[in-house]
Amino acid sequence: MNKIPNRQAICEVLMEKVKEDKDIVVLCSDSRGSASLAPFAQAHPENFIETGIAEQNLVSIAAGLAKCGKKPFAASPACFLSTRSYEQCKVDVSYSNTNVTLIGISGGVSYGALGMSHHSAQDIAAMSAIPNMRVYLPSDRFQTAKLIEALLEDEKPAYVRVGRNPVEDIYTEENCPFEMDKATVLCEGTDVVLIACGEMVRPAYEASQILKEKGISATVLDMYCVKPLDRDGILKAVQNAKLVVTVEEHAPFGGMGSMVCQTVSANCPKKVVNLALPDAPVITGASKEVFDHYGLNAEGIAKTVEENL
Repeated sequence: MNKIPNRQAICEVLMEKVKEDKDIVVLCSDSRGSASLAPFAQAHPENFIETGIAEQNLVSIAAGLAKCGKKPFAASPACFLSTRSYEQCKVDVSYSNTNVTLIGISGGVSYGALGMSHHSAQDIAAMSAIPNMRVYLPSDRFQTAKLIEALLEDEKPAYVRVGRNPVEDIYTEENCPFEMDKATVLCEGTDVVLIACGEMVRPAYEASQILKEKGISATVLDMYCVKPLDRDGILKAVQNAKLVVTVEEHAPFGGMGSMVCQTVSANCPKKVVNLALPDAPVITGASKEVFDHYGLNAEGIAKTVEENL
């Protein structure tokens, strides 16, 4: 079982790349431990900035550094980064089109037991609504590493949301197909298309295997690139399908499911079912308990498909 969370994969890539690129700067808001970035701070203190619990300053300082030619990676809990710092993300980063990578750690319901104040079930909608801001939810540690490497090669704003806990590997170090802003097809089928992002990709894939045993053929898309959404990939996948099901660790409004619905309805109308967290305070519990409760697991996804086909 994988014991490396995606946040640790980010640290490992940055620690390797900073050896050759001293313009890389990591910023944290009293979050180096929870972001798994403490090793970076210890090994490269000259490339690390601690702002304390001051998320708005975190983003503005990162934007200033980018304007000076640096490559800042600003990490903070997703629940705070996408709300307390929203104006700074909008004005200092996106409006100014600065080369800042915002890393929302412990996204979704990772802080399950701490309740709604620490959940980030609105960040996809909020960040996607900002012009120039790209939004990514990598599905495992290998894809996370590929994404961070790709973001180091461009100079545009991005928001990357990762969870707190390790997730089961979907790819391997040797086999991790990755193309920037293109969804990865995990398997192809003819009856239903499952489109998932972030931690929901693994249960979506497992659901496809359950459905296969029942004679239902499923395509699974790993839509790590929520914005820009891979519209061509979606339309190609759903063209002959009977049903489309989106799965996301997010509120039911304005997230990936809403974007998929817009794309499908405008180009090749199909029935689209959006599996997401409810429009209500989420129950208290560990991530798995929350997912199980709301049917955001392999069995729940498969059941939704069967009920709607």
